[in-house]
Amino acid sequence: MRYFKRHWNENRGDQYADWGNATYFFEVTDGGDPKRQMEVYANGKVLQYDHEHAADSFGMLADQALNMEEFADFEIAASEFEQAWGCQRPHNR
Repeated sequence: MRYFKRHWNENRGDQYADWGNATYFFEVTDGGDPKRQMEVYANGKVLQYDHEHAADSFGMLADQALNMEEFADFEIAASEFEQAWGCQRPHNR
């Protein structure tokens, strides 16, 4: 598995746009297929998705492989991902 953390400066552009921008965390296969995804919003809301909880009214686990070249500069250690995943209380679970 590989792990990434990437911040987006844009809001969601939907009814939850007032949550603000977000930092996304991804756990993906070597081919870039998402296995776990976490979104941490500026207002403190956190969404978590995996294969046990792949979608809900707020969003879904990415269904496209990440472009590994585009994400190369955002790779993090597995321990950083696991720490973030474990210490956040998700709004959608």
